[in-house]
Amino acid sequence: MKLYHSRFLYYLIVILVLLSILIAGCTAPQKTQSQISIAIIADGGERIILVSPGSTVQQVLSLANVSLMDLDRIDPPQYTVLTDGSKIRIVRVREEFTVEQVAIPFQHQTLRNESMPEGESRLVQPGVNGSQEITYRRVYEDGKEISNSPVKQVIVEEAIPEIVMVGNQAPFASFSIPGKLVYLLAGNAWLIEGNTGNRRPVITSGDLDGWVFSLSPDSDWLLYTRRTTESGKTNELWVVKLSNEEGAPIVAIDLKISNVHFADWQPGGYYVIAYSTVEPRPSAPGWQANNDLYLIELTSGGQVDVPEPELETNMGGQYGWWGMTFAWAPDGKRLAYARPDGLGLLQLGTNGALAPLLDLISLQTGSDWAWVPGLGWGPDGKVIYTIDHVANPGSTSPEQSPFFDLIAIPLEGGPPVHLVSQAGMFAYPLPSPILNRAAGKNDYLVAFLQAIFPNQSESSRYRLVIMDRDGSNSQIIFPVEGAPGLDPMNGWGAWSPAALQDNGNFALAIIYQNKLWLVDVITAEARQITGDDMVSRVDWK
Repeated sequence: MKLYHSRFLYYLIVILVLLSILIAGCTAPQKTQSQISIAIIADGGERIILVSPGSTVQQVLSLANVSLMDLDRIDPPQYTVLTDGSKIRIVRVREEFTVEQVAIPFQHQTLRNESMPEGESRLVQPGVNGSQEITYRRVYEDGKEISNSPVKQVIVEEAIPEIVMVGNQAPFASFSIPGKLVYLLAGNAWLIEGNTGNRRPVITSGDLDGWVFSLSPDSDWLLYTRRTTESGKTNELWVVKLSNEEGAPIVAIDLKISNVHFADWQPGGYYVIAYSTVEPRPSAPGWQANNDLYLIELTSGGQVDVPEPELETNMGGQYGWWGMTFAWAPDGKRLAYARPDGLGLLQLGTNGALAPLLDLISLQTGSDWAWVPGLGWGPDGKVIYTIDHVANPGSTSPEQSPFFDLIAIPLEGGPPVHLVSQAGMFAYPLPSPILNRAAGKNDYLVAFLQAIFPNQSESSRYRLVIMDRDGSNSQIIFPVEGAPGLDPMNGWGAWSPAALQDNGNFALAIIYQNKLWLVDVITAEARQITGDDMVSRVDWK
């Protein structure tokens, strides 16, 4: 009997112990002296977890099996060491991207045409809306949208502007001029020959980009570049013959050369063209220069031979992605080259051997363009006029200096000569033809643009200045005092190939306020030639 009671008591104790364990497991955890209490607030709720003192946020979240997404925000940060009663707040963040198609309204352009009667208008090109895709980023925090902003815009189709040509017969008095003068007007090429009132369109495709716009030495051909929508091309190189027989149609010839960075005629008796190329890029400025140079010969009938390389593709020095430019010597046997870090000579037939003449302090523009100085050969081929970037004595960053001097580099010996201090980065010197050829003298002038605000020559307007070849007797001749200055551009003007008949003086054809003007370099008399306000390039031979 005693044995029975002992066993009963034993089993009762076991059952009571098991029940106590079961009940303890069903109740909330009890904090001991070696634990701290942490609250986790996330996903619309709050939970308590007991952890060891000294635990970090990251360790607590790991113990609690709380997962985080890349954009989620945590307060406090994951490396924070927690104390008793701390709270961890998790904000769930997600993003969505949506693409919206938006129309690009076409622009309305008015093109004045002096060959049409006053008041008459003609639709040259109908306008067509373009389209673009705008990608929006929508951000949600704990399910609520907090932002919706555009993050990317892609032009799917460019808008085509509506162009209306309006008659604007010029009220300007006409006068005789030597040679042929061509100018670029709203993507079209126009020719003035013999008299300023005798003008006609040569190319009316409306797509000339002005990158190349040059008359052949005998003025029979015009070399130019055209925009193209063809994938993988920046532009195309074309020529047109200007001396067709009376009544014969003008025929433009595609030279089958694309992605042109530089092109110009070689002086001399043959139609030889030098050109360099780029590789198109989607990022600004839209190309990567090859810094090469090729020669092709054009027959009188318009055929071209196989290009001959004079300079193979190369890096082009500092900021070489922008590209080199070139200028022919008057004898056609040498080319001057300029690039952001220097300039020199390229002798034909030397397998691309460059002979440096001047090291330049490369301008740090801080943008997607690079500065390259303009080049101008003296008509005797003995001097090159250009711009030197001069260090600022009071600055430790010479690449950011605002000082640019006009210099002359003698090619028969001697160092460069600084002729004009602080002319401006876009001075673009332009030597004249020899003025007294009949008298056997080697006199010529140099025209250049002088920055009105030399310390801000990148954004400054400019004045037209004439000086003797040695830099003496300089004088501003255009525009008049108080009038707005000129917009500097490569190809801003061209010398007359001979003296004007009405006064025996040489003149400059210049672009001022997008109109064509002729300026007498002796009297400074300026005569407006066109009323069209979309002129962008000019050449005269």
